[in-house]
Formats: sequence, structure tokens, C-alpha cells
Amino acid sequence: MPKISVGDKAPDFSLHSQSDEEVRLGDYLGKKNVVLYFYPKDFTPGCTAEAKGFRDSYQAFSDGETEVIGVSSDTVESHRRFSQECSLPFKLLSDSGKRLRELYGVSSTLGLAGRVTFVIDKQGIVRLVYSSQLRPTKHIREALDALKTAKEAPKTT
Repeated sequence: MPKISVGDKAPDFSLHSQSDEEVRLGDYLGKKNVVLYFYPKDFTPGCTAEAKGFRDSYQAFSDGETEVIGVSSDTVESHRRFSQECSLPFKLLSDSGKRLRELYGVSSTLGLAGRVTFVIDKQGIVRLVYSSQLRPTKHIREALDALKTAKEAPKTT
């Protein structure tokens, strides 16, 4: 299983969202940063808290020209119900074959599908990899901090 690290080019992907639309990382390149967060399962306490945390901070991400995208192996229909119940303004992608999870090197932790967040800049470069199974809401703060740091970094030409 490949392991994606800070500084790596993020692999492109194509998966279906809760509205059954096809979503590709490439659609955002050059336009927006992407926070791609992998979580274990819809409707579980930690995953619900994490999703609601991203929802509650969504405006801060949007203001930073960033799109939030959640990924789990749940079905499109499960994502549709979860998104509606939690009033999520962002996309949830169905990785039922766990291919994207494998492509990004997100392994299982404590017997559960891993909880890992990747911050990907507009050029497709990974700027943060944050993994914590037991601290789901810390992913939001870490992602916002990484985006702020990237924005404040001096530009090189």
C-alpha cells in the first residue's frame, strides 16, 4: 500500500458523491485547495462529530478557497442519508471498493478503517497528512492551521 506524504503529488481519483455525481480531484486543481478526509463509517459517534465539525467550519474553509471532501466505504445512499441528517454542505464520496483508501495509504487503526485528513493545495501537492483515530474533531483545526500556514508562506518563483 503506497503511503502519501507531505510534499507528494496527490493522486487523482474519480468517485461518486451522495448526489451520485462523479467527483475528481483534477476538477479542483488550479482552482481550490482540497481537504480530503477519510473516516471509518457514517452515523457513528466519532464520524458524526467530525462531519459536523467540518460543517461548522465550512465557511472558514470556503473563505480560504478550499473544498472539503469526506470519504468512506459507505454507499452513496448511506452518504445521502448521513449528509441530510447532519446538514452537510460538502461532498461525501463512496469508496466502496476501498481503492482510494489504498491509493492514499490509509490503513486500519484499532480494527477500524483509518481516520486521516490530507490538505492538498491548488497545485495538487499534499501540505498536511494528519492521522488520529481517537481525536476526530482535531482534524478540522489541523487542516485550518495548515491552510493558514500555506497561505502565509512566502511565494517562490
